Amino acid sequence: MEKKKKAILVVSFGTSFHKTREKTIDRIEADIAAAYPEYTLYRAWTSKMIIAKLKRRDQIVVSTVAEAVDQMIVDGVQELIVQPTHIINGIENDLMKEDVLARKDAFEKIAFGAPLLTTTEDNVEVLHAVMSEFPALAEDEVLVFMGHGTTHYANTVYAALDYTFKDLGYNRTFLGTVEAYPSMESLKKQLKALAPKNLILAPFMVVAGDHAIHDMSGEDEDSWRSQFEAEGYQVSCVMKGLGEYEKVRQIYLEHTEAARKSMEK
Repeated sequence: MEKKKKAILVVSFGTSFHKTREKTIDRIEADIAAAYPEYTLYRAWTSKMIIAKLKRRDQIVVSTVAEAVDQMIVDGVQELIVQPTHIINGIENDLMKEDVLARKDAFEKIAFGAPLLTTTEDNVEVLHAVMSEFPALAEDEVLVFMGHGTTHYANTVYAALDYTFKDLGYNRTFLGTVEAYPSMESLKKQLKALAPKNLILAPFMVVAGDHAIHDMSGEDEDSWRSQFEAEGYQVSCVMKGLGEYEKVRQIYLEHTEAARKSMEK
């Protein structure tokens, strides 16, 4: 009986910063490849702008989702697991699914792994995973995470996460977003009530890339660091993407395994 050709397509937004990619996207892909040696691993990114930049600047070619799917068809893949490294079920994840399902007839089986934050259990597990790598905060200290934010209705997860931090006992930890709610203005109001002296900033994104380098820790007066310093806080930045946390990468593996099991039904 002929053995089915199986593949796992790992889909990320992408980054043009090589050092953070090596510590995050590359590590997630390596973990998945090691866990599933019988599957061929493929990579695709959803940001066409970053793909074009890498090709122009570094002569590095990364496939779009559609291109990766076409290549897998040429390679004779019959059973496909798609695991996104996306944080939420937002716009990028919806578009990725559309691109894959447009060629669904070319495969015998397709299963999608869930993004990082899909269930309430995921939310709790991820927050514990991240906080386990931070030392306890002093009385005059707060920790503020910067999420991306989106116009998609899935953005509600960020406010839920901010609430969940407090519900789990992390009363001096906050989560805001660059492009949506909770905003910088809402963070400023919440922090005033605690009146901390020291503020730690960290990205709540898979990679510590453009947003972390410019919008979070940059020297520009609009960066979160500059805005918080203008409020009188002593600010330090932790440049560590979620993909660098081993326990977070483990959650992506759990989602991949759930997708694999769903194909057996």
